[in-house]
Formats: sequence, C-alpha cells, structure tokens
Amino acid sequence: MSKGSMIRIKAIVSKESRQVLRDPSSILIAFVLPTILLVIFAYGVNMDAENVSLGVAMECSDPAAVRLVETFQATSYFDVVVAPDRMELQDLVTSGTLRGMVIIPKDFTRRLGSNDLSPIMVIGDGSETSTANFVRNYATGVLNIWKSLEGLDKGAHANALVELEPRYWYNADLKSRNALVPGSIAIVMAIVGTLLTSLVVAREWERGTMEALLSTPTSPVELLIGKTVPYLVLGFLSLIASVLMAIYLFKVPYRGGIPALFVAGGAFLLSALGQGFLISTVTKNQFMASMIALITAFLPAFLLSGFIFEIAAMPFMIRQVTRIISARYLVTNLQTLFLVGDVWAVIIPNVAFLLLISALFFGITLRKSSPLLEIK
Repeated sequence: MSKGSMIRIKAIVSKESRQVLRDPSSILIAFVLPTILLVIFAYGVNMDAENVSLGVAMECSDPAAVRLVETFQATSYFDVVVAPDRMELQDLVTSGTLRGMVIIPKDFTRRLGSNDLSPIMVIGDGSETSTANFVRNYATGVLNIWKSLEGLDKGAHANALVELEPRYWYNADLKSRNALVPGSIAIVMAIVGTLLTSLVVAREWERGTMEALLSTPTSPVELLIGKTVPYLVLGFLSLIASVLMAIYLFKVPYRGGIPALFVAGGAFLLSALGQGFLISTVTKNQFMASMIALITAFLPAFLLSGFIFEIAAMPFMIRQVTRIISARYLVTNLQTLFLVGDVWAVIIPNVAFLLLISALFFGITLRKSSPLLEIK
C-alpha cells in the first residue's frame, strides 16, 4: 500500500472517528443497547425450573411416606401442594395451576416393607413439554435423595441395582444462564455491529456526503477500510463491555484468554460491519436500513444460531442455511471461551468461516458501489 493511500485512509479514519464522537446514536447503539438486551436476556430468559408448582397425592400416611413428602417440600425446585387424594389435584393439573402431580399409593409402605416394587406415579403437564421433563427429572432426583436418607440404596440388594450417577462437564450446576449469556452476547453483537454501519453510512447517503467522498481521489477500498476501522474499534469496546457485564454482573465464569476473545470477536465484527455496509449501500435510506438490519441480523441470529434451538434437531435444508449465519459461529466460540477455555480446534474453523463471510459482504459492497465510481 502506497504512502498516499495510507494518508487517505488515515484521513477517513480521523473524519469517521470525529463523526462517531459527535453522533450520540453510535454511542447508544454500542453501549446502551447491549446493556438493555443483555439484562433482558440474562434475567428474562431462564431455562432453569425453580418453584414449579407440584401436587403430591399422599394416599399413604405412614412415616416413610411422610418423610418422602417432606423431601419434596425441602427442595427449591418444587412449590408443593399436598392432598390426601389424587382426585383433589386432578382439576388443578388440568387448569394449569399445578404443573405436575406425584401419587404415593395407599399400599406404598406395605409393598416397600415386603421388598416388593413400590411404584410412585409422576404425572406431568404435557402441554409444557420442557416443564414436564423438569418435573420428571427433578422428581426422580428427589426420590433418589429420599432413598439415600432411608438407607434403601444399601443392604443386601444394593449390589444388584444399577444406578446412574450423572456428571456434567463445564456447567456442573446446569445453570442455563451460563450458556444463555454468552449466546446473548453473540445476538447483541449481531445487532450492534450491523446497525453501526447500516445507519451511519445510510445517513451519509441521505445527506449526499457519501457522493462527495466518492468524488475524491480516495479509492473504494481505501474508503471502506477508513470507514470500517472506527466502527470496528467501537464494536470491540461494546464486546468488551458485554463480556465484563457477563463476568461481574451475571457471574458467568470466563475460562478463555483475551487473545482468543479478540480473534473470535474481531472476525465476527468484520462480518457484521460488512453486512451493515452492504445494507446501507443497497438501501441508502436510514429507515429501510434499520428495518432490514434488524430483520436480517436479529431474527436469523436468534432462531438459527443454536442460541435457543439445537441446530442438529433442525431439518437438513435449515441446517445448511445456518452455515451462512455469522452469529452461529460466534455463539459457539463464546460458549467455548466462557465455559471451556481456549479450544483453538473449535475457534479457528469458526473464525475462518466468519472471515469468508466478511470477504463476501465487503466484496458485494464494493461491486454495488462500482456504478458511482464510474461516474467519478
């Protein structure tokens, strides 16, 4: 790159940096918007089930059954309503007041004392499949705790029993926030990165200042580099602020390194900024640019990045579409950095895909700008 080219790029960077400092909307997009969205995602989206309303039909009132009910009442997972008969709880489950019901049968203690199988029925509200699974799994956990307290996991028959003892890597407490917050950062950065360039550059098209820039000796590549650098720095600051919020405000552990974060975040920000440049170049209108940016940045990132819905469970054609969704790769990278650490075997391929998507966006942007360049 020649000395004259470097001077022109430096001038554009300087001009754009002053514009960023003068323009409050850029600061709002970079810092206020991520703060609001992260708070909503971290506090509003919670996949941990606590205080699930559960009915316990205590048809057997023997001491062992009473201790089992007390074990259900002692856990924070359930808000327990006790009744002497299942019929008293049936309507509450039907109406949705209770999310499930545990039935302790009348012959519970008798069958237990005779070493016979003593079944306990767990009924979940199938209209809420995830909650029904929580009820079943947590009820199984409570039953195992009770068996341990009663000493039923010991004795002559203990060795004949095979019991699962689960272990969870990376997120031992199974806190959904530890997985949701890193994914939320990716969604937020998708919106922020795209809006930063789509709105600001579209504003220049509306005011006619972009045509003035294109009429200067500055080449399109120099113009694109000069405009990208300030917003890339602003995007990095927004990413750092979001990560610090995740660590110190939401108490999400971060096990990765700073260089890996900058590599993963930088590659993603380039793709998001490139998408914003392309939108602004095509629309040249702030309103249209904001609508298209939100639709193309937020919805695909939220629905198709693996943040909420498992990609492997999607149909084949939809899985192929997710390959061009930039947020998919940042979600994976951030979850890896937060919960596992610097796993470069995961990070590098994702970064490569992001750089490829970035090159595609910037390449199309340059091509779309060529008719104006021919006039110059």
